[in-house]
Parts: sequence; C-alpha cells; structure tokens
Amino acid sequence: MNISSKLKRVPTQPGVYQFKNDKGDIIYIGKAKNLRHRVRSYFQKNKYQTPKNQSMIKRIADLEWIVTGSEVEALLTEANLIKEYRPKYNVDLKDDKSFPFIRITNEPYPQVFLTREVVRDGSRYFGPYTNVNLLRKMLKAVHRIFPIRSCSYALDAETVKSKKIKVCLDYHIKKCEGPCEGFVSQKQYNEMIKRVVQFLHGNTSRTEAYLQKMMEAAARELRFEDAAIYRDQLQAVKSFKERQRKVAADFEDRDVFALAQEEDLGIMVIVRIRRGRLFSREKISLQGLNDNQSATLRSVLTRFYLESDFIPREITLPFPPEDEEELLEWLRSKQGRAVKFVYPQRGEKARENRVAYQNARLLLGEWILERKKRREFIPNSVKQLQDDLNLEAPPRRIEAFDISHLGGTNTVASMVCFIDGKPRKSEYRKFKIKMVSGVDDFAAMREVVYRRYKRVQDEQGSLPDLILIDGGKGQLSMAVSALRELGLDYIAVVGLAKRLEEVFIPGNSEPQSIPKQSAGLFLLRRIRDEAHRFAIAFQRKKRSQSMTESIFSVIPGMGSKRLEKLLSNYPSVDAIANEDASSLNNRTGIPERVCEAVIRTAIEFQQKHK
Repeated sequence: MNISSKLKRVPTQPGVYQFKNDKGDIIYIGKAKNLRHRVRSYFQKNKYQTPKNQSMIKRIADLEWIVTGSEVEALLTEANLIKEYRPKYNVDLKDDKSFPFIRITNEPYPQVFLTREVVRDGSRYFGPYTNVNLLRKMLKAVHRIFPIRSCSYALDAETVKSKKIKVCLDYHIKKCEGPCEGFVSQKQYNEMIKRVVQFLHGNTSRTEAYLQKMMEAAARELRFEDAAIYRDQLQAVKSFKERQRKVAADFEDRDVFALAQEEDLGIMVIVRIRRGRLFSREKISLQGLNDNQSATLRSVLTRFYLESDFIPREITLPFPPEDEEELLEWLRSKQGRAVKFVYPQRGEKARENRVAYQNARLLLGEWILERKKRREFIPNSVKQLQDDLNLEAPPRRIEAFDISHLGGTNTVASMVCFIDGKPRKSEYRKFKIKMVSGVDDFAAMREVVYRRYKRVQDEQGSLPDLILIDGGKGQLSMAVSALRELGLDYIAVVGLAKRLEEVFIPGNSEPQSIPKQSAGLFLLRRIRDEAHRFAIAFQRKKRSQSMTESIFSVIPGMGSKRLEKLLSNYPSVDAIANEDASSLNNRTGIPERVCEAVIRTAIEFQQKHK
C-alpha cells in the first residue's frame, strides 16, 4: 500500500506516528493530538518545510501509527519509542544511552548502587545523572555514611534464618551491620534506607539529627567505639553538605533548565537545587536541532524525567515547552502531587536561570571547539597520501572496493570506509552481484561502483575524497566509467594492483612512483587488505548458505518457507544432523516425515565432508 492511500486512512485520534525509509527503518517518531492533521501536514505541497524536514520527507517510504487514549499517553509513548529506536531525524540526546542512575532495589534488605539499566521491578531510581564522577563521589559518601550491604545476595527472612550466608569483611570493619546473619533486623535496615532516600533527595538535616542522637546515646552508655563510628559518619555528612554551595534563600526543591544552541548543536544544562543548596549540575549534548526550541525543550524534559522516581515540585524553564499542559499533567501523575513550571523574569530565580545559561554557553563553546579540533586533525599518513597522489585536499574519507568469487560462482563485492586513516565499520557495505554472470571482475566492479554512488546521490549521503579499487588498470577504468555516467568523475580514484603493489591513476598507463616505505602507501595497502578480508568473509558466508540451501531444497515437501524456518532455527548442518525428528518438528513445524529426510541428508553431508 502506498503513502497516498495510507494518508486517507490515518485516524483523527491522538497518538504516535512513525515514518520509515525504503529499508523499513524508522527515521522519525512524532506525537499528535490529531494524527491525520499532523501527518498530512508533512505532505502539503504549499506548506513551508525546514531543510531538515525536506530531507526527511524525500526518504519516507512508509508510515505507521499507534492510537493512544489521551495526549499524555501519546507523549509518553513517543518518548519511550524514541529512546528505543533513536530515529535519525529526531533530536539526538548524545548522552541519553548512557544516563546513569542510583538504584535502590526492591528487596527485604535493599542494595544501593550505580546502574545504567532501568528494571521495572519496584526498585527506586534517583537521577538521571550526566556527571559520572560526581555520581561516584555521591555514592562513596552514601556508603561511608550508611552501613549498606555491598553484596548482591538475595536476602530474605528464610535465607537469614537458615544461616546460608556468612558475614564478610565489611561487617568486621563496621561498614555493614550484617543483615545476612540477622545481626540487624529488616525493620532497622529499612529505617536506614529511608534516611538514604532523604539524603539522596538533598535533605541531610534528618540524617545529621539521627547520627548526633545515636552518637550521644553511645557515649552515655560508654560504647565509645560505636560513638566514634557515628562521629565519623556525622563528619562525612557535614563535609558533603559543605561541598554543596548555598545558592537560594528559600528551601524549595527545583530543577533549573537552560538551553544554549548554535545551528544544529545545543547543550542543555540542568541545575538541581535541593533545600537551598546546589546539589548537582547535569549536562545533555544535543544534535540535529532546528529552530523550534520549544519542541527541543519538550523532548528533553520528557526523556530526562522518563525513568526518574523523583520530580521536584518546581521546574524553572527559560520559556514554555511545546505541549506544556500535557507535560505538566504527565509529571503530576508520575509524581503523585503538584508540579509547576516557572518562567522567572527577575529576582533570585531569574539569576539562577542566567547562571545555568552561562554554564550552557561555556559548555557549548567547548564542545564546538573540540569538534573543530577533531575535524582539523589530519593523520600524517593521510597527509603523505595527499602528497603521493598529488591531490588538492587530504583524502580524509576513503572508500575501497574488492570483488570476490569462487570459480565464477557466488560473486560478491565489499566496500570499506576509512575516515582519517581509521576504519568506520558502520559505513561498510556488502554487495551481491546482480547483473554479471560468470567470471568478469571488470563488469562486477563497474556494477558495484555505479550502484554505490547512485544510492549515495539519491540519499544525499557523503561522497568520498578518494576511491580505492583493488585491481589494476582494467578494474580502475571500469570504476571511472561508472563514475563518469553518474557525473562523479571529479572524485579522485586509484587502483592498487596486487602483483607488485603498484598504484595506478586514471589516464596514466604507468604506475605512480611512490616510495615503498611511504606512510601513504602503507595506508592504501591496509585499506585494500581490509576490503579483501571483508569480501572474502561475505563470500564464504554466502557460499556456505547456498550450499546448505541446495542440499535441503531438493527434499520432497521442502518448500522455500519450510527451508527458511529450518535455516533460521539451526545455525549449521551439524546442528541439524545431531537433532532428532521430533525435536526438529517441534522447533520448525515441518512434518516429521520431512524432518527425517532432512536429518538423513544432513548426516550424509557430514560424512562426505569429513
């Protein structure tokens, strides 16, 4: 079904929509109060679209939608799907994948530790944090102040009663109270965990009061060793509190957001203020931004608070986010109490906003400068290659092609990509030769070069600075012919012949005179060898697959669908030969009589190829 017919069927309810490219990959996820109006707006000819949207619309080959019960549900579904699929045209939170949290497990005797994985089993999560060093210091303070168990045993009343687990060194050095052997009751241990929660919320006063009380009681009862432990814990709390600079006269908990943006890059700074003190400063790097800063703010707010178990009553923002009411409704229902957005224009809170923005500007400047330095750094081997080949610019992006076959069968090709002298494996590509039969490396090379750069042109992708062809003058001339047909013959292209490691350039029958010890020539050889390795690996896999398919496809009753089920469930012929008919039938649904024939064929194949 094409896009036009699908557009007619889009419902008018709230929900989430997904745009897909011709490979079926999700390239954009959005939400809407009215799905039909929003989705159709992308395809209106007279409507202005941003350059980013124009690029995305060209690539839309399919669309899907999910109807939700409300706009708030659509907001949450959108955030979860973006986090899972990370589509190309959504705002990219560069730090989003690695947000760490402090987790308090849902157990009779909870553990407290750093995690990057959120498990919805009733555990509590504090964060997210973007500064891991600061987070580790905080956790270190928590474990110094509170005698939390550091083991990961599953402790419950029965385990403790059975004495299956013995106390460790932590108990003997007073870092744990020994819940594993019942030296502290479950009630007492969980009272301590409540104080940990208060501490992580930034409320240290109750912990200080409790430790002061326990220290004085231990001193009165002449338990001086215990009193010394409580004293050290109290000093640790005060030391941690002193490091948190006083920034506010009131004691209202709040998060302060500030966004600095330059073109499509941005930094969002989140300052956490707890009980009048600066508790932490988080930073999120953003890519792929457009001019709609309200939409960016909505996206960050949703994904920042998505997994967090604590949302302050007050969130200070530089301007209203898109879908403000839906966001507030979601945050209130998530936290179970009032949450408000504040947009201060003057006074202390406005000063906090300015400080957060200054932080964001400085961090953005550092990030842009770092990116610029990375772009400007060119390895010596790349510079040397520029000199060796007399190129106008350093060949920072090099793409190399190789053809592989076995006696003219299962012909395949590989393309590898090196950027600044290093392999970029996400850019590697494999090709099955479609238009050439038999042994014809020249024609095969022309086909893959043409297909590769035709697609790059269609998708407006990155073109290389240099194309490396594994082969001599024949393969090189075929590559040049394909590039000329595409109007890309201005791209530098060279051939590296295997026999004498000679480098050929178009229009010159003699090889280039490059010193054998040149760093540029070493780089070309390394790229050529990688293209060869990648092609051989693909060719072997394809040959093995076609061999496996051919031995089973001749079995009566073994159609293409059954063959697909068989090969998707079993990785090799050996695995099939070691199976019995009943088990094979259970896993694939293929009738047992056919399964018996399949196993016999696999065993015969094994015996022939021993």
